[in-house]
Amino acid sequence: MAKIKFDHVTVKYGNHTVVKDFSLEVKEGEILGIVGPSGCGKTSLVRSLGGFLNPDEGDIYISDNLVYSKKKRINRSPETRRLGIVFQDYAIWPHLSVYDNVAYPLKKRKTPKAEIDKLVRQALEQVRMTGYEKHMPAQLSGGQQQRVAIARALTSSNDIIIMDEPITNLDAKLREGMLDEIRVLQQNLHTTIIYITHDQEAALQLCDRVVIMEPNGNICQIGTDEDIIERPANRFVFKFIGVSNFIPVVEEKGKYYVYQAKKELCYAEKKPKGFISGKPSVMGIRPMDIVFDDESPVKGVITQAVFLGTLFNYFVKIGGAELRVQRSMLDSLDGREYKEGETVGLRFLNEKYYDAEEGEVRK
Repeated sequence: MAKIKFDHVTVKYGNHTVVKDFSLEVKEGEILGIVGPSGCGKTSLVRSLGGFLNPDEGDIYISDNLVYSKKKRINRSPETRRLGIVFQDYAIWPHLSVYDNVAYPLKKRKTPKAEIDKLVRQALEQVRMTGYEKHMPAQLSGGQQQRVAIARALTSSNDIIIMDEPITNLDAKLREGMLDEIRVLQQNLHTTIIYITHDQEAALQLCDRVVIMEPNGNICQIGTDEDIIERPANRFVFKFIGVSNFIPVVEEKGKYYVYQAKKELCYAEKKPKGFISGKPSVMGIRPMDIVFDDESPVKGVITQAVFLGTLFNYFVKIGGAELRVQRSMLDSLDGREYKEGETVGLRFLNEKYYDAEEGEVRK
């Protein structure tokens, strides 16, 4: 196991700053997810950690070893940093067998032949690829190629593995299975893993903690899956993680309305928790936190109803907007069937409130 520290790291490409004054500590033996939209600097950070990119400012530590500092003129080469790296496109050599791909990092370090054979077979056993030693990459499925890439990362380092979008190219079923395998592998070896992705669901499922990065490269929240989902730090996190609705709301004479142009849509007679008076606001709410309720004064029309296997997905038009509402199979056991074109009442649960953006609240 090893810990990692980014200390006030800045990365630029010419005049464009990708990451500015970035600081982060990764604990020993944890799976830390770094999640954010394309262009926020995720890959630049792991390339800097791996020694493939030199930051313009800041220090990088692996355990207690300073591996990069521009100010102190320290820059350890990638091979001496002893990191295992798994890329999105697997990056395994097409002309080498499975055995030789996994053995490659060990041969580069001039490891004795007997030790190479032992470590390669251990790595292949960990990823359930024993018996495929003589196969060529072209003979393997996408999931098997990814396992080979992980095995090669293990022969590079048992302490730290960086995974940069490692399951993006797999189909849905294989992605689910690979996440389980990564978790079991980490539990067996106690390896520190940095998992880079734009797939927030995968990060929440796999990682002990998740770092949410904004488009400008800043960290806006670090926390567990429960922290991120239940206590989002700001509107960006709420919107980026999972499916969300944003509904403009208006306060008038102690009552709270959905859409100013539709005064009859009063949804609260007293101040909702978290609402900040005196400024244009929107309600952020998850589709599962909107309940069909015939008694609610907020009415809408179902424009689309779709069964997704484990839940029903509805689009409901109220005022000038369309909301997504989801009902689980358990909720649907009440026997009530909702159809397209039907008018329904809507009740809101667990809502969050944020400042409205320009043009959201009608004047």
